[in-house]
Amino acid sequence: MELRHLRHFIALAEEGHFGRAAERVFVVQQALSSSIRSLEDELGVSLVLRTTRRVQLTPAGEVFLESARATLNTLAQGSERARQAARGEVGRLGVGFVSGLAFAGLPDIVRRFREDFPHVAVDLRELTAQEQEAALRSGEIDLGLMLLPVRDPAFATLALWKQELVAALPSSHPLARKRRLNISDLAGEPFVFFPRAVRATYFDQVMRWCAASGFTPRIVQEAIEVPTLLSLVAAGLGVFLPIRFFQNVSLPGVTYRPVLGAPTVEIVATWPRVQQSEMVSAFLKVAQEVLQEGGGKQGTGQ
Repeated sequence: MELRHLRHFIALAEEGHFGRAAERVFVVQQALSSSIRSLEDELGVSLVLRTTRRVQLTPAGEVFLESARATLNTLAQGSERARQAARGEVGRLGVGFVSGLAFAGLPDIVRRFREDFPHVAVDLRELTAQEQEAALRSGEIDLGLMLLPVRDPAFATLALWKQELVAALPSSHPLARKRRLNISDLAGEPFVFFPRAVRATYFDQVMRWCAASGFTPRIVQEAIEVPTLLSLVAAGLGVFLPIRFFQNVSLPGVTYRPVLGAPTVEIVATWPRVQQSEMVSAFLKVAQEVLQEGGGKQGTGQ
């Protein structure tokens, strides 16, 4: 059974006339008649009663008409869903992200993306940069949001955020009374920070910054997650140097202060070069639009 047979039969049933039905489906009348006979032979039943004035459906034809319409409607819906998937408008998008983006930028991007693409399920996973790279290779996520550098040449990147570091201080600390700090002000302070194994790039960048000012941070407590580190600051255990994003985290006992000459951390979108889907492209486009509207600094792709 061919789809054209179904289309020819539906046209004949709705027009009630071989000539008009043939014109509607752009075939000659003889071809339409042959198509209907082929359909009847395959089904083993008569679908139409042929009279000199008008074509009428048999009881079997009436029943088959419903099925034929449903079949073509299902096919049309499936075809449109396939086209939507090809355009990145339907499906699932796995997005990995580093701590911090959940507090600024990412929620607005995801909200807009879901508004624009309601049939795409966004699966968000908070992962370290190393975990994201592994998840990208295995196909567990389609897109990662992480700090530079991305060393694997198999990954493409697009810079989205540039954020300077700030100082997070216990609110009772004397330095919290200053409007702006120098990094040298923190030379004698205990630090709470990430283990280098978890945030190697971030860790090394801070160490170089402090070394340029003549000291090495004395790290008294390590933790993997930023909220945990901020809680340690609130408890008075030490100071921390988070990305400016975290100023949006209002935690009792923590005061944020800008630091002169603070280095900038670049956060990029990352994906396998050979697997950039329309869905990934759509997410990146929305991200750029949202960040531009919000006045966020945006970099260039590479």
